[in-house]
Amino acid sequence: MARGWDSFDGPAGALAVHVAPGVTASGLPATAVVLCHGFPLGVDAAESTGDSLPALADRLAAESGRCVVAGCLRGIGPSEGDFSLEGWFDDLRAFVSHGSELVSGGGVWLVGFGTGGALALCLAADDQRVRGVACFGSPATFADWGQDPSGMLEFSRRVGVVRSPDTPTDLAVWAAGFTALRPDQCCGALAPRPVLVVHGVEDDEVPLSDARVLADAVGPSAELRVIGGAGHRLRADPRAIALLVGWLERQGP
Repeated sequence: MARGWDSFDGPAGALAVHVAPGVTASGLPATAVVLCHGFPLGVDAAESTGDSLPALADRLAAESGRCVVAGCLRGIGPSEGDFSLEGWFDDLRAFVSHGSELVSGGGVWLVGFGTGGALALCLAADDQRVRGVACFGSPATFADWGQDPSGMLEFSRRVGVVRSPDTPTDLAVWAAGFTALRPDQCCGALAPRPVLVVHGVEDDEVPLSDARVLADAVGPSAELRVIGGAGHRLRADPRAIALLVGWLERQGP
């Protein structure tokens, strides 16, 4: 595959994955870091949404010694399948399983941007393999997507994350995930695991208030970091990545 991607079998077809193996003095790392992208925003942006993840994975692995797994959820880049929120949730669990099998302790640190961060919070709530979550520009709820399922489907086709003309077979079922998955309600189950919530003051996609809702719902184990002048695309902001690197350094093995 192009852009440094390999693949493995996911719940709905092949998922693109890039593994940056960590190196520690004792050999195999105890935990892995799993990186997840957000929802594409521009026309046909699904093709390139994950492009910078392999480079970020390589950097984090080099600086931390951890094994870092970057992945494209269904409908993104080389990954097969079409977007649904519950489908992305299933794919993210598959990446957690993939990462946990590569390390000695079986634990995973989840790092997600936008939608990926919100889904990471939902997944961590009932998956104890997840040691902690870092989310960047992530929404507290997907309820607004569910208010206009037809419009959301049209947008999904426009950005390229739904490719098949026959998807979805049932619009109501496809839309149900927007209300079934509630990051704000899941967060309370993460404590006392560490959670990093990072948000840009100038984010015009997700309100800053969502970050405060998420951090408050987690409780004392959450760290809220607000970046002045930053927008939604925090993966490209060196200040956000510096916060991530520092947060990972402070966690256990």
